[in-house]
Amino acid sequence: MDSPHGAAVKADDFGLKGPRGWVFRNIGIDAAPGSLIAVEGPSGSGRTCLLLALTGRMKPTAGHAEVGGHRLPRKMAAVRRIAALGPVSGVNDLDQALTVAEQLREGALLQRRYEGPVRALLRPRGERRTSTAARIEEALAVAGLDLATLPKGPRTSVRDLERLESVRLSVAIALLGDPRLLALDDLDLKLSDAERAEAWTLLRAIAARGTTVFAVCSEAPEDIPVVRTGAPAKPAEPAPSEAEADPKPDTKPEPDTKPDPEPDTTADPKPDTTPDPKPDTKPDTTTKGTDDALAEARRA
Repeated sequence: MDSPHGAAVKADDFGLKGPRGWVFRNIGIDAAPGSLIAVEGPSGSGRTCLLLALTGRMKPTAGHAEVGGHRLPRKMAAVRRIAALGPVSGVNDLDQALTVAEQLREGALLQRRYEGPVRALLRPRGERRTSTAARIEEALAVAGLDLATLPKGPRTSVRDLERLESVRLSVAIALLGDPRLLALDDLDLKLSDAERAEAWTLLRAIAARGTTVFAVCSEAPEDIPVVRTGAPAKPAEPAPSEAEADPKPDTKPEPDTKPDPEPDTTADPKPDTTPDPKPDTKPDTTTKGTDDALAEARRA
């Protein structure tokens, strides 16, 4: 497996808007080939959809991006040929019913059939098998997955893998196509601190080989550049100046001379009506927009 030349990734005001609102927006990226970039943001802020858009799997609707010299969204097919997905839940999940060896063979077969050169399909069967075995072995070495350490070796069921082992297997399958860009979702999900350190060490090694890597995470190491999704927090309203603040307490004592029931009745309805609609509507809009975009990507 040759070390690929990584893809430069640039984006300006990049965004995706679905039927229920923005999935992500205002994304700016300037990553050189062989960079390792972390993607952070609250759940439902479009982190996964950003990965799918940058790898040509989801069509953006605002701004522009360029991956390996291919402009999005016009050259989505070209971007898909040079970009690969590591683990992305709901998009390319590992088949829990297969063994590790079967999952690797399936990944190699799909890569050769749909992404590999046509001439590879015309080679003798024995030569194809030898070549596939060599590619799988090298991909496993780069991903740091030693099949001999698994409970049943290559015959270990995918469902019996530890979380970090599953990540390494997904990465190995993605590397079979020599991608110039590798994207991973939820890298540090369900990993201990020691396992997180191992996962980031793996991605640093892949980036050092020349592949550009984007990884969604909850918190990136300090030395890794970060792209953040989610609308920026609204600026706090400016505090009233002393001139504006003074009259308010001066005018309130005047209605104090009135009977007590009047201020009590005007104050009651306000806390009853204002809090309810806000928490009910905002989270649903963001989550539904992301869900719609993911469903569209899976259909594609």
